[in-house]
Amino acid sequence: MNILDYAAYSCGGSDWTHAFEKAIFDLRRQGGGTLHVPAGLYPTGPVRLYDDMALDVEAGAELRFHRDENAYPLVEMEYEGKKCMMHMPCVFAVDAKRVTLTGRGTLNGQGDHWWPRVFDHSLEHPRPHLVAFYRCEDVVLENLRLINSAVWTVHPLRCKNVVIRGLYIKNPYESPNTDGIDPDSCTDVRISDCTIDVGDDCIAIKSGTETTPEKEACERIIITGCHFLRGHGGVVLGSEMSGGIKNVVVSSCVFYGTDRGVRLKTRRGRGGTVECVQMSDLVMENVVSPFVFNMYYYVGRDERMRHVWDKNALPVDGGTPRLKDVSISGVRARGCTSCAGFFYGLPEMPIDGVTLSDVVIEMGDGYIEDPGMMNDCPRLVKAGFFMRNVKRFTLNRVKVLNAVGETLDADESAQAEA
Repeated sequence: MNILDYAAYSCGGSDWTHAFEKAIFDLRRQGGGTLHVPAGLYPTGPVRLYDDMALDVEAGAELRFHRDENAYPLVEMEYEGKKCMMHMPCVFAVDAKRVTLTGRGTLNGQGDHWWPRVFDHSLEHPRPHLVAFYRCEDVVLENLRLINSAVWTVHPLRCKNVVIRGLYIKNPYESPNTDGIDPDSCTDVRISDCTIDVGDDCIAIKSGTETTPEKEACERIIITGCHFLRGHGGVVLGSEMSGGIKNVVVSSCVFYGTDRGVRLKTRRGRGGTVECVQMSDLVMENVVSPFVFNMYYYVGRDERMRHVWDKNALPVDGGTPRLKDVSISGVRARGCTSCAGFFYGLPEMPIDGVTLSDVVIEMGDGYIEDPGMMNDCPRLVKAGFFMRNVKRFTLNRVKVLNAVGETLDADESAQAEA
C-alpha cells in the first residue's frame, strides 16, 4: 500500500494526518501489511501502528510532525517511571505484535516547538516521544534518521523481543531530556549499529522508580557496534531502576565527546538491583570520565530529601538499591578530563563486585568538573580512580596515564585489588 494513494485526504499536501489514518485503517481491515511512504515531505500528526503492520519511510521521505500540541491526543503512558497522561508519541503502538518501522527516510519531531515550554514550565502534560512502543511484542525499528525529538527519541516500554538497528539519532546538545534510546522494563532487546548524538543520555536502560505501581525488570539487553557522540552518558543504567536491570552485554562501541562513558545512577528509595553486566571492547575519547557509578544521584523528584544526600549509613530496606557483578574489559580512553573512574556506593550497601581488565585511560587537559551529579560531589580534574563505599573491586592490567595525584583515591571502606 502506498500513502500517495491517499493524497486526497492530505489537505492538498499540507496535513497528511487523515491520510495516514485512512491508510492504516485499510491495512487493519485486510489483516496487516506494509505502508510505503515514498520520497517527499509529509507534515502530519501522530501515526499509530497495529498488529502485523510495517511503516516503510523510504529514502528522501520526511515525516515532519506538527508543532501544535493540540494535534497530539493524550494517551496513558509512563514517563520517568510515573504513570500519566501524555501527548501521543509521533509514531506509536500499544499492545501490538509484529510491528516494524523501517526505511532510509527521516522522522522529524520538530522539538524546538516543545523545548522552550519545558524551561518556562508551561506544559500541562509530558511531551510526545518521537517513537514509542508500549506493551508490544516482536518489534523491529531500523535504518531511519530520527531528529529533533521533543523528549526521549525511542522508548520501548514493557515490550518483549525488540530489535533496533542502524538508526541515526540527532538532537541538539542543549535540548532537554532528549535521550536517544531508552528500553524501559523490557525483555530481550538488541540494539546495534546506531549513531546517537543527543542532549541527554544516548542509551539509558530503565525499569521504573519507587512510584511505579507495577515494577518489571529490564533484562537480556544487548548493545553492540554503536557510536555515541555528544550526550550526558553513552551507555547508562538508571536512574529509573526500581524493577531491576540484569543480564546486560555491551560490546564494540565508540564514545566521542559524551560527558560520561559508562554510567550508573540511582539513589536510596529507588530499590532494585543492577547485576550481571558485561562490557567489552570500548573506545572513548574526550569524555569527562569513562566510568561513573553513583548511588547518590540527586536529579529529579525528592532530590533534596535527606535520604538522597546523607553520607551516613541508613537501615537497609526495600528502597535500598544494589549494584553488583559488573565486568568491564578491553577499554581504551583518551582525553579524559575529570577522572579515570568515579565509584560512589552507599555505606550500608557498597558497590559490590566490579572488575576492570585490560583498560588504558589517558587523562587530557580539562577543567574542574563534577563527575557524579550528587550533593557535595568532589570536583576533580585529571584525577585517577575515586572510590567510596566499594568492595570487591578488581583491577587487572589497568593503566592510568597523565593523572594528577594518586592513581587510586579510596577511603577505608573501599576494597580494591590490583
